[in-house]
Amino acid sequence: MTVEMDGGVRHLLAADIGGTNSRFGHFLSYPDGRIEQAHNLWLSTREAVCFADMLAALGGSDFPLRPADADAAVFAVPGPMSGPVGIMGTASDKTCTFANIPWNMDLDRDAPRFGLKNAALVNDFAAQAQAFRTPLADECLSILPGYFNPGKVRGVMGAGTGLGMAALAPLAGGGHQVLSAEGGHASRYFRREEQDYLRLVAEVTGESYPRGDVVLSGLGLSLVHRYLTGRDLSPAEVAAELAPESETVAWFAGFYGRAARDYALTVLAGGGMYISGGVAAKNPFLVTHPRFAQEFVDSPSMAGYLSAIPVSLARRHDMGLFGAALCAHLLLGRTPPS
Repeated sequence: MTVEMDGGVRHLLAADIGGTNSRFGHFLSYPDGRIEQAHNLWLSTREAVCFADMLAALGGSDFPLRPADADAAVFAVPGPMSGPVGIMGTASDKTCTFANIPWNMDLDRDAPRFGLKNAALVNDFAAQAQAFRTPLADECLSILPGYFNPGKVRGVMGAGTGLGMAALAPLAGGGHQVLSAEGGHASRYFRREEQDYLRLVAEVTGESYPRGDVVLSGLGLSLVHRYLTGRDLSPAEVAAELAPESETVAWFAGFYGRAARDYALTVLAGGGMYISGGVAAKNPFLVTHPRFAQEFVDSPSMAGYLSAIPVSLARRHDMGLFGAALCAHLLLGRTPPS
């Protein structure tokens, strides 16, 4: 199917490549800065043996936009970008090796095969951060009140298959610099009364220290539940039987609030903290639980500063997809949506 262009409308291929599933979107880019989603499709990342295999599956589906017909394509990927700062202050590159997916991406290798042109990779949470610059941010659920200061850094973090982080730093001349992070691979700390749980994490993972990618992810939810109940269930099975008042929720909410506090202090997120990612979007009580708030402001020296930071939850599961689409829109040299 060939997509026709009319009235300055351009066609964008956006993708948010996750460790479990990947979202693809066909977006329309308008000269006045608007972007609009026309179609979306989810594909299993785990069933693909490589990126080219996934693009072939996309081409063989009913997805209406062929890669070769896209005026610009941006793929949000879970890994560090080593390329130059490009798309609206986002580091972009042509290659990426993942931690949670057993294959890599190389646009120089794969793009010609599928006719991709004007294509780039961006870090997945850099794309998430971009989405919070759009009107989608207005759809967020307020978790903790505070003072939103547009002149300060905004922090974005969220758990899914792993833990992602990024920040939006305002620039003196207007606009923002997007700062990616791989804090999900950094060590998390535990209190004295949590050491038995820490030993379970080490036993199951075989890793020398507990990473956020493990503790604050679907796997982490399973491990907390296993420690507290003795039942070894999948993340989906745990989520299906969770009640907001359960001990599993209290523990996980505490871990989440602790991680959000640490990142807020790391980047001085006076502009607010945004929680994104599938774990909390599907189970909002994991961040609305009182334990989240208790841990977020628990600091012997910075409690006052933390108490002034507003914390919001993205209700949508596709923030990264919209962020990738915005990057593709900007790749065409168009102005961001107001």
